[in-house]
Amino acid sequence: MAPAEDDISIEEKRVYAGTAGRTDAYVATESGVVRVALSADKIGAFDMVARDPARDAAVLPRRDAPDLLGVATPDGLRVAPVGDDLAFEAVDAGSVGSEPIAAVGVHDGAFLVAGDDGRIDRLEVGDGGTDSAVTAVGDVSEPRAVDGPLVAAADGVHRVVEGDGVGDGPELAAVGLDDARDAAGTGMPLAATAAGVYWLGNGWMTALSGDATAVAADVDDHAMAVVDGDLLVHGGDDAEWGTESWAAAELPVDEEPVALGYGPGVSVAVTDAGTLCVDAGDGWRHQVVGVRGVAGVALAVVE
Repeated sequence: MAPAEDDISIEEKRVYAGTAGRTDAYVATESGVVRVALSADKIGAFDMVARDPARDAAVLPRRDAPDLLGVATPDGLRVAPVGDDLAFEAVDAGSVGSEPIAAVGVHDGAFLVAGDDGRIDRLEVGDGGTDSAVTAVGDVSEPRAVDGPLVAAADGVHRVVEGDGVGDGPELAAVGLDDARDAAGTGMPLAATAAGVYWLGNGWMTALSGDATAVAADVDDHAMAVVDGDLLVHGGDDAEWGTESWAAAELPVDEEPVALGYGPGVSVAVTDAGTLCVDAGDGWRHQVVGVRGVAGVALAVVE
């Protein structure tokens, strides 16, 4: 499949980004991490910024330093300041820096890291990955995804909460459901399970029925979910979360989305065939990135 005709070159994108801003999408794949430059719904250049297998990615915003990209790998968490040239470093924090990592997310100014063994750790990263502090949070069965305070696992959804005792650190609380494949902890809490998508109201309430494999949301109550291989979208102007509040998305390619993400004013869906699709409010555009084994996507604001 050829690249979309409406894609623009990186030089054109730099000019366009002067008014629309630039966001980089980092796609975690079995071949490494691919960076794709976005400006609203314009797709610019893409390149491979890491060549080790990547299972997940998350971006940690920082106030007085460049944002930090964290990548889950079979050899531990790797981090790099967001910039034109990424230099990944192993985290100097025990098993988090050396043992297989299944998923990574961001919560309360730190990374939440899920190990293959089910251990969930909170990781505060120092400059260049050194002087990092790790705090054990809890354990789950077969972790699949981390987003905000939520962890999706084979034994359901878990939430990071503060400990009950004085001086206690964060801990995990099981909050229900079974066979959770993905979770969205930003905005309305959502979970994707083998039975459907659920939203957290007075307990977990059904949003969509079917085999749900991915979900994402932003602080303005926009949301996306993959159910039975199809992408469905929830509008931010809809206060309801039932089935009727979701609409099927018309992607420009006949491929199944497997990784979802939000940036400022943009929605991103990456397919199993390695096509990145982006919507800034005027419909979906796409670019074939040419990678397989897509496992996750994280977005970072550049300018």
